[in-house]
Amino acid sequence: MQHTLTQYKSVVAGCEDLFVKKAFDYGTSWRVLRPISIVDQIYIKAWRIRQIQEIGNQKISDSIESEFVGIVNYGIIGLIQFALPAGATVEATAEQAREWYTAQKEQVEALMLQKNHDYGEAWREMSQQSFVDLILVKLLRIKQILANNGQTKVSEGIDANFVDIINYAIFALIKITEERTA
Repeated sequence: MQHTLTQYKSVVAGCEDLFVKKAFDYGTSWRVLRPISIVDQIYIKAWRIRQIQEIGNQKISDSIESEFVGIVNYGIIGLIQFALPAGATVEATAEQAREWYTAQKEQVEALMLQKNHDYGEAWREMSQQSFVDLILVKLLRIKQILANNGQTKVSEGIDANFVDIINYAIFALIKITEERTA
């Protein structure tokens, strides 16, 4: 489990580094995104990965790995958006964005540790294709919850689905890193 946590933290550190650099370059322009737009951004990335997996080649040089990083970061953006109060300012510093990111990544990691304990690291036996499919399922669930005005009767809410999406993408990134170093 300690090895997993080290790998997990390493992957997330890389995602966070890119997030903060983009916050420096672009500011927090992502703050104008509504929940459905965040879902659609993640959907585009997950669908592209699936297409590459099925077709076996690609014409755009962006790697599958970079798409999973984007999924992690857009998932964190989704959680940040839900955590901030309505009417919060769009503009923030890169350092403020980092603080928001840190708060969300810590919650996501805490849940991963709990689930990883209970599921016994079953994700290590899963394929990259399964991670993509599960991400797509979670996105469709979020779309349905949004269509239901954010209400669920017995199911987890939008934030829980974003957390699962983030963790699936991180697990995929860990497996990609392992394959590259094997």
